[in-house]
Amino acid sequence: MGADYAVEIEMTSQPKAEYESEEWADQDLPCAPAVMIGDDVVVEGSDISEEKLVGALRERLGMPPLEPEKKGILGRLFT
Repeated sequence: MGADYAVEIEMTSQPKAEYESEEWADQDLPCAPAVMIGDDVVVEGSDISEEKLVGALRERLGMPPLEPEKKGILGRLFT
């Protein structure tokens, strides 16, 4: 995504016990897993689909949303 959009991506990974510690809670950061764009929490405590993440990123950058991907009959049946 960093190549498609002019953004810097920072990933933080810690052992689960560290995310559950008081020190982590004192930092006022979201519960893991989480995705933040700037200071905005996009999702906290669960995963996010790439489609929703791209939509949130485009919104933050002031870009129009992507057109929904056209699906054939099989694509509609298996979604």
